[in-house]
Amino acid sequence: MPLLSPCTIGTVSTRPADGSIPAPAAGSESAAPPRRTVVAAEEHLAELGGRIRALRVEQGLTLQTVAERTGLSSSMVSMVERGRTSPSIGTLIAISSALGVHMADLFELDVDGSRDVVQRAADHQIVETANGVLRRLVQVDPRRGLELVVNEYEPGTASAVQVTHHGGYEYGYVLEGTLTVELQNSAYALEPGDSIAFESTRPHRIVNRGRRRARAVWVNLSPRALQTDAAGDGNRSD
Repeated sequence: MPLLSPCTIGTVSTRPADGSIPAPAAGSESAAPPRRTVVAAEEHLAELGGRIRALRVEQGLTLQTVAERTGLSSSMVSMVERGRTSPSIGTLIAISSALGVHMADLFELDVDGSRDVVQRAADHQIVETANGVLRRLVQVDPRRGLELVVNEYEPGTASAVQVTHHGGYEYGYVLEGTLTVELQNSAYALEPGDSIAFESTRPHRIVNRGRRRARAVWVNLSPRALQTDAAGDGNRSD
């Protein structure tokens, strides 16, 4: 991953996400104020766009190249870079994959440092887009190309305005509510307990067409993780 000079997104909100994991009971060992942060993308469009542009320019990529890798138009990528539009979760995932980084890197969230074996709920970082979708980063392992997240979709929201595609593979498991996964020319309605798996290179979008909030566990594997596994190195400990 290319090295960049610091590009701080700024002070983030520490408000808990509605309907998220409840606060610890009073008097318990973990009753300290939660450190979980909610990063609202809409509040930091200029910084977010500048970091995306810096990554693209440093790698010598054109707007058209990023557009071809994501299914977005070059004008849409340009608008994101200039802070003229609030990108959806799906758009950010597609762009970050096209740039060879994790979405968390676009916000400079602390995912590369040393981590405890257990990640406490109070330490989870959450990214919120303007369309009311929350992406809770449960486990992010850049070296192994893995992101384990819990996504929350309010009724009528979606992962993106249009289908996007990017490198890698993904798995989804619905916890509550219903979700429709638009995958190329098909649509799959998922109920609680249902799961799905597909190549991320296939154009896709996740939509909540129900009347209640939907929550789902999602695992994204980057192309690097797939290449490592194919080479037979998937179990190495480095």
